[in-house]
Amino acid sequence: MSRVRARSARRALGTIATAVAGLIALLLVAMLLAVLSFRIIDPPTSAVMLEARAQAWWEGDRRYRTDYRWSSLEQISPQTALAVIASEDQQFPFHAGFDFNSIRAAVRAHEQGARLRGASTITQQVAKNLFLWSGRSFIRKGLEALFTVLIETCWPKERILEVYLNVSEFGYGIYGVEAAARRFFHVPAAGLSAEQSALLAAVLPNPRRLHANGPSRYVLTQRDRILQQMANLGGAAYLRSIRPSQARVR
Repeated sequence: MSRVRARSARRALGTIATAVAGLIALLLVAMLLAVLSFRIIDPPTSAVMLEARAQAWWEGDRRYRTDYRWSSLEQISPQTALAVIASEDQQFPFHAGFDFNSIRAAVRAHEQGARLRGASTITQQVAKNLFLWSGRSFIRKGLEALFTVLIETCWPKERILEVYLNVSEFGYGIYGVEAAARRFFHVPAAGLSAEQSALLAAVLPNPRRLHANGPSRYVLTQRDRILQQMANLGGAAYLRSIRPSQARVR
């Protein structure tokens, strides 16, 4: 009788293991298809936008509107592309999705008493904004890592930057550089100056609290820091490391 039970238990475990493996395989295929599709299709929305809309509905905020306007990378000022790289991920042209040097530096600083700061690359932020929910669970971080690897494998760097500039949040309900440029500065994204671009980059860490229009002293300080970093990188010519045949310099 015990042998029969043992065989039955092994069969049950085998069935469960097969089902789990199948679900994991389906998940990976779905992730790959999603990443491949958005290489050529401009995302109509993002997980962050959907979550914000759901939260506004849940809280009864009837004034909430999603302002999302897509612009190709060619229609966005090179100064803006440079500003977000200078502010968020200066190794973006060279890493494969993860900046391990920045991660180690953040950990060392934390060990010495500093507040633990994020070291997410632009690619990781695209993975989070486009596909995932907010939070800090291990499951979410694992999915973020998988999406990051897939994005870096399947997309060229200019597509990663293009999607990042279009799905990032720049204010409550304001997504993408085009919407932010028109809302805050009354110009198209192509017409953003270096100073305006640096202001937009300065609010990226916390766009609900920091404002590009009517900026606080802190935001202005961050703007000046980003402008200096842009100059240190060599100006818009730095973008040639991402798209050598198409980089425009202003």
